[in-house]
Amino acid sequence: MTAPSTPLGLSAIADRYDAILCDVWGVIHNGQESFPAALDALVRFRAQTGGPAVLLSNAPRPAEDVKHQLRRLQVADAVYSGFVTSGDATRAELKRRSPGPVWIVGAERDLPLYEGIELDFVDPHAAAFVSVTGLADDETETPEDYRAALTIAAARGLPLVCANPDRVVQRGEKLIYCAGALADLYETLGGQVIMAGKPYTPIYEMAYAKIDRLAGRPIPRSRILAIGDGLITDVAGAHGQGLDCLFIAAGIHAKDSFAADGALDPVRIGALLDRAGLAAAYAMPHLVW
Repeated sequence: MTAPSTPLGLSAIADRYDAILCDVWGVIHNGQESFPAALDALVRFRAQTGGPAVLLSNAPRPAEDVKHQLRRLQVADAVYSGFVTSGDATRAELKRRSPGPVWIVGAERDLPLYEGIELDFVDPHAAAFVSVTGLADDETETPEDYRAALTIAAARGLPLVCANPDRVVQRGEKLIYCAGALADLYETLGGQVIMAGKPYTPIYEMAYAKIDRLAGRPIPRSRILAIGDGLITDVAGAHGQGLDCLFIAAGIHAKDSFAADGALDPVRIGALLDRAGLAAAYAMPHLVW
């Protein structure tokens, strides 16, 4: 087991990197409020290094739509250089399957994912594939509420396109189920799942292209730092892409990351990563400069 190093802030390691790929939910906001110190860290990284800080989110909507949510949470556009979402990466998969027909599962707020794509919306009995952005009501529902309908789709051999690989996110103090939890259930029912967001390659390929455009030159992966709080999305994605990772411990894995006295515990974090077959170069409680 190799425990991550624990810099006091991003400033201690910033000169090692020319670009950042930063997770959104759990790192710069919790769905109810943004974290000013994390926003300041991104601004200072850009000012000190001149390199881009690109947000990389598993949100199931296009980045331009998610920006409205960020602004409501007091995350100004000037905080970051660019933005790539799982929704952006998933749209290419949906276009390949146009016109469907498709059975869509998710909240009304996620409908921008489908704008401009020719798709016929039907029920699971008539669909050629399934597209999942999340639960229709993630405040009250659980994946079990979808078991019966997903069983029908799986029995028909329908592939399921999951627009958000996250299993849960932290909204305030509450953990909320995401589309990835429905995808997990679908796989247990024998269904095929297709994902483009973190930790899968399509979203990273889009992000590298954006970084290179913003920097005006190709940036080697050894000079890109990935930041995130999710093991099976952020850390696994960085690990698979050969990127150094800064693990934000106070996110969804907080209970496994701190000692009894509340101090960050790199040994516990190392054991957590080891159990998942992963590694992270660094760990911090929160993203700070």
